[in-house]
Amino acid sequence: MSHLVERLSLRGEGVTGDGLTVALALPGEEVEGVPEEGRIARPRIVTPVVERVRPPCRHFASCGGCALQHGSDAFVAGWKTQVVERALTGQGLGASVRPILTSPPASRRRAVLAGRRTKKGALVGFHARASEVLVEIPDCRLLHPDLMAALPACEAATLLGASRKGALSIALTRSEDGVDMAVEEARPLDTGLRMDLAALAETHDLARLSWNGEQLAERRPPRQALGRAHVVPPAGAFLQATEAGQAALTDAVGTALGGVRSVADLFAGCGTFTLPLAATAEVHAVEGSAPMLAALDRGWRGTPGLKRVTTEARDLFRRPLLASELARFEAVAIDPPRAGAEAQCAEIARSDLARVAMVSCNPVTFARDAKRLCSGGFRIDWVQPVDQFRWSGHVELVAQFSR
Repeated sequence: MSHLVERLSLRGEGVTGDGLTVALALPGEEVEGVPEEGRIARPRIVTPVVERVRPPCRHFASCGGCALQHGSDAFVAGWKTQVVERALTGQGLGASVRPILTSPPASRRRAVLAGRRTKKGALVGFHARASEVLVEIPDCRLLHPDLMAALPACEAATLLGASRKGALSIALTRSEDGVDMAVEEARPLDTGLRMDLAALAETHDLARLSWNGEQLAERRPPRQALGRAHVVPPAGAFLQATEAGQAALTDAVGTALGGVRSVADLFAGCGTFTLPLAATAEVHAVEGSAPMLAALDRGWRGTPGLKRVTTEARDLFRRPLLASELARFEAVAIDPPRAGAEAQCAEIARSDLARVAMVSCNPVTFARDAKRLCSGGFRIDWVQPVDQFRWSGHVELVAQFSR
């Protein structure tokens, strides 16, 4: 029996009219395959569409790290733009949506891999789609070459720290000073393992190595450039996925808040937007993680010529900045996690602020929060989509709001 794929899910998988999920299929394609639990995992494409291309990576058919290499760049860019537009339309909103900015291949500077011991040694890679099976990725077209060069270090860490039954979680981050590796779900440290891991960091020239949350070695502080400042984030801390993506988001926030003299940066992290904004404005950075704020503060203090930056550790989900507290700022930059910032946006809507730059990694919660701001007197001036998770279903954006 054949099935017609009508659309893509937000994860980038095909969906038929009767709700079947079809792996590696594009809208308009007729496919055949046996559904199991609502999914056709291995479809045969009967009638491919013109947007279908040969995937650039030989691992794509089995690896779950990418979802959309079988679609042309133009198709993926158009689909991700439509995801943003449809999310807005779903809330009764309209906006000028700018052309999407897409990060190049081989530019992902952070990734979380899995490592598992085998009878012959160690296997490191991404999980297959909807599976616990690990797929090795020696020719990955997604990760930065510096992360690819760290795969032997991941294999060595797996041999030292993984059980025969469980898998390690290995977070790799490229810094200006080398690779920062943070390993979780590993066997507990003892004296021998500490010595072996110190030798591993030396042999593989890691900038920093952390193990189950404990820093074992810092041969060089793994710095990240945020504007003119340099910050050393805590191990495993959030960082934008690509340098090009960070630049696109930072430029858009700077454009949205150009000319303002005081800004509240909410969900500030380690200062992705705080420190570039501090070149021309005083910034109050609010973030739930005290270690991330401490890293931000050290970066600010070590960079001459920036405007004043203050920090506040605060859970903005439970204790959003109130409208009265926002009164001392000219504008707000806000970059919430995927859940959005419903309570905080309600306070912004009640405030007298005239301008907001909102960054989002979830168009659906962005549109919900945007509606709250618009109900409080704001309008959406423009939306800039950014695709730094190339070949995935994810899309990010920056929007400028003004009254």
